[in-house]
Amino acid sequence: MSLRDSIFSLTGAAMLAGCQASLPPLETVAHVDLDRFMGDWYVIANIPTFVEKGAHNAVESYRLDDDGSIATTFTFRKDSFAGPEKQYTPRGFVRNTQTNAEWGMQFIWPIKGDYRIIYLSDDYSLTIIGRTKRDYVWLMARSPALPEGQYREAVDFISKAGYDVAQLERVPQKW
Repeated sequence: MSLRDSIFSLTGAAMLAGCQASLPPLETVAHVDLDRFMGDWYVIANIPTFVEKGAHNAVESYRLDDDGSIATTFTFRKDSFAGPEKQYTPRGFVRNTQTNAEWGMQFIWPIKGDYRIIYLSDDYSLTIIGRTKRDYVWLMARSPALPEGQYREAVDFISKAGYDVAQLERVPQKW
């Protein structure tokens, strides 16, 4: 499904929900082929956690382990392209094995943060990761840059998913 089709689908779901005080559930994609999803993803934009503030050249890498968990490595340069390299290694756990689109991401045992794949392009070149609380979001791609039109469509999708896109920050990428 194209990003534009996903936006229209999400808009319809939001309209059906009406003007409720709470947001509709954050829907995930129908299915994720975990083997295809593995590998490197450049963080193009996000509503950053405190750890990610000032990140440059941010890359999230996934590897599916034999036990079904996902070894994750998040690397970036702090505050500039020449800043110190930071690396975090949370572990992902697939919570919904029917779709593979809902994970628990564990930075500290035993807490597993909400991690939902809410958009994934058919060719696995672009993804949007969200959380039910709509507090953090990540727009990631297989390449370090997106054409401006595609970026704007992704931001529109994020907005229609219930996020305050005024908080969205582009992550500087220079390779």
